[in-house]
Amino acid sequence: EVDAIGDAVGAWKIGDRVFGIIAGGAQAELVVGPESNLARIPPELDRAEASAMPEAFITAHDALFTRAGLHMGERVLIHAAASGIGTAAIQVAHAAGATVYGTSRTADKLERIRDLNLGLDASVAVGATPAKFVEAVQDWTAGAGVDVILDLVGGDYFSANLDALASRGRLICVGTMASAKSEIDLGVLLRKRVNIIGTMLRGRSIEEKAEATRLFASSVLPLVSRGAIRPVIDRVYPVDEIRDAHERMESNLSFGKIVLTFA
Repeated sequence: EVDAIGDAVGAWKIGDRVFGIIAGGAQAELVVGPESNLARIPPELDRAEASAMPEAFITAHDALFTRAGLHMGERVLIHAAASGIGTAAIQVAHAAGATVYGTSRTADKLERIRDLNLGLDASVAVGATPAKFVEAVQDWTAGAGVDVILDLVGGDYFSANLDALASRGRLICVGTMASAKSEIDLGVLLRKRVNIIGTMLRGRSIEEKAEATRLFASSVLPLVSRGAIRPVIDRVYPVDEIRDAHERMESNLSFGKIVLTFA
């Protein structure tokens, strides 16, 4: 909730339930942020769900739609599908009428996604072998490839992504969970006329973050009220167990978002 406002603030009042994105340091009882980077929390979300939503869904929506231009009828592949951003991306892409494929290192996480009915049309557990998802994509699309790939992994996935993309496909890179370095075949890049797009929210200006937040509020939040999307929470930890929360995140066992609560 809003605890205090500056003299020039007109959009919000004390007591309003809001969420949004800031430059960092959000693991705290109180944070300060520009009014333009906030949105009203839908009444359907409790505090834990609200905490789990903006960073993941703003990142996913901005990457898929603003940066990569995903639209109805296209095919999208989402890596790290069981992550916070991955589970968000699956839902917003499905809601937009895309065919959604996903990867994870383990089959059990993909099974949980299917159990939650988030909108995944097909998936493959790749283990330590990125080539597996290339084979799967070729099978799912009868050799055509996917139109968009959302990559949170990097490393060896990067080169394999080019093989999985359709001609004139778009590769949107938002993370480097495996590695920030990769070798690619420039011949594939040129032959397929692939667009490679890199993006990150944290380093953007207040104005850019405000626009991403505005689009999230107008395009994503109505889906919450209709029951079409929801944040996926792995576990909720009190702040005095923050070490356990970080260990859980680093273990690669988490599914969706990890939330900290403050008494």
